[in-house]
Amino acid sequence: MKLYKIPKNLKAIIFDIDGTLYTNQAFVLEQVDVQIRHFADLNGMSHQEAREKIAAYRKQWSHEHGGKKISLGNTFTAFGVDIETSINWRNSLLHPEEYLGQDAELRTVLESLGKKYELICVTNNPVDAARRTLCAIGIDKTLPRIIGLDTCKKSKPAREVLELAALQTGASFEECLSVGDRYDIDLALPLELGMGAVLVDGAEDVKKLPSLIEYANL
Repeated sequence: MKLYKIPKNLKAIIFDIDGTLYTNQAFVLEQVDVQIRHFADLNGMSHQEAREKIAAYRKQWSHEHGGKKISLGNTFTAFGVDIETSINWRNSLLHPEEYLGQDAELRTVLESLGKKYELICVTNNPVDAARRTLCAIGIDKTLPRIIGLDTCKKSKPAREVLELAALQTGASFEECLSVGDRYDIDLALPLELGMGAVLVDGAEDVKKLPSLIEYANL
């Protein structure tokens, strides 16, 4: 966990989902690889060839953009896969219930946070896939608001999704805290916009969030 900034007047917490609200590296990796395998099958190439092609593009993009990272959805657009297609792939190919289980402790922590702050999820998966993920963890009723890839047709990092998150929670950027597991995708832009940010390694770090916020406000 790494704390970048906690807003003095915190009103809303924006959560990434995958790799943030659960700790399951196998599912994090499978979400990417299942789409690459599907891309390979549709284009008559081997799975390994597709993995290498996607990895090479992302590496080159990072080199050309000062070491920043690009999301898979934005990567696919360079190969002719538009956002609508990515949405359809993710809804049909992702099966979180096969990897994730209920996390009662996380649910309790989020319920506690929800009594003090507005909570919302912003994810690069479509809303349906995201909701099934939250359901598998047992926190779908605790986090009912989701902004997904199909909401704005934008893949993080994108200002539009953060503007919508602020609008839906009734908070200014300066009153929002972004929580995610990838700095470039989840936190860099929120920090630029004046939000707070916390980098986590998964659910166990999220469970420490109430104490972190309390300590920052002392």
